[in-house]
This record gives sequence, structure tokens and C-alpha cells, in this order.
Amino acid sequence: MIALEMTGVDADLGGRPVLRDVTVRLRKGEFTALLGPNGAGKTTLIRAALGLVPLRAGTVTGGGAGYVPQRHEFTWDFPASVEEAVLSGLVRRIGLLRRPRVEHWQAAWRALDQVHLADLRKRPVGELSGGQRQRVLVARALVLSPPVLLLDEPFTGLDMPAQETLSELFAELSADRAVLMATHDLVAAVHTCDRLVLLNRTVIASGPPADIRDPEIWMRTFSVGPGSHLLKALGV
Repeated sequence: MIALEMTGVDADLGGRPVLRDVTVRLRKGEFTALLGPNGAGKTTLIRAALGLVPLRAGTVTGGGAGYVPQRHEFTWDFPASVEEAVLSGLVRRIGLLRRPRVEHWQAAWRALDQVHLADLRKRPVGELSGGQRQRVLVARALVLSPPVLLLDEPFTGLDMPAQETLSELFAELSADRAVLMATHDLVAAVHTCDRLVLLNRTVIASGPPADIRDPEIWMRTFSVGPGSHLLKALGV
């Protein structure tokens, strides 16, 4: 089932073309990696899917996406507990000056259960490791039970054990929703994701990893030559 579809999307930033004729379909039950070089438009695509970037052309259908930003976009020295940080994902629903009700706290606790952090819900967010902080941001997005989860570079600054734990979590979460992850970790994406979308201003290729083995596709996406270490690492 398609949970979110972008069709023929064009988008500019500051008058500069960033996305052209982009079509992406996110399906429930699939963990999809969004791959491309810096400046390829990955973050813009995610923001367009959220309705935060005006479109010059094209459509976005489906909705209710939960967004997981990069960790540096969250204020970790703010005096809040883990459960309070997750609850902040419900601010629009609760209202700025209203106190959360029991059902709001229960939604936060369910989200923490989903990311396996229930035992840390009272801990100050400033005391968490990088991987734990990333899971807090995922729980904050899950608190609204979105059918689509959009992740922007969730592995940045994390060591390999934390990356592997998160990859397993994202695959687990994709059982009940569509998950799209923008990442620079190409090798991990090829081995852990159900589908790849290769982007460089437009979609160069899309499909299961086993179907994207032509080195020309990767060379075109990342502007590298046939002797690139990237191709060797990918085994294409």
C-alpha cells in the first residue's frame, strides 16, 4: 500500500532549481534509503514531502508523516526528561499553554516502548548517548502514530554499534509504516534497506538493492569514475 507519493515534483530554493521531475512512492512495510551526494536535494525532498517547501510543479499525496531531524537541530541542554522531550511532539495537539492529559503521556510512553527506551523515560535528555538521543527523536516523531516516518541523516556522528542498532530499529518500525531514510552510509543502506532511491536533483534509479547493480547508475548519481572506491565498496 502506498503511504506517500510524490509525482513530477519540481522545487527551488532561493530561486535555484533543486528538484526536477521527482517521483517517489513510499510503501507501508518498506524501509527505503534516499541516497545521493551533498547538494543532491535529499533534505529538500524530505521537506517537500512534509509540505514545508513550495512546489513549482507536481503533487504530494498521502500525509501524516513524522519527521526525525538531525540531532544538532534539537536543544539537548534544555532541562527536560526523556518523556518530556517525546511529549513535545504533541505540542500542536495539546496547545502551548495547556497541560497534557493522561492520554498524551500514554502516547509518549508507547512511543518510547517502540524505540526501546521506556526504562530511561525519567532521565534528563542531556545525559543520553548519541544513539539514545537519536531514538528520542524517533519516539518524538512516532508519538502521533504517523503512517510515514522521514529520517534525515540519522547516523551522523554515531559509532558503528549505534548505527547498527538504529538500522535494526528502523527496519522493525517499517513493518507498520513506510520509512524513508536519507543517509550517506551507502553500504549499510544496500545491505539493510528494502528499496533504494538514488537522487541527484532528479531520481536516477529506484528499486530493490539487487536491481540497482549497474555501476553506471552509481557513477551518474555520485559523479565518480569507474575506478572509484565507492563502486568497490558497493561491489558493483
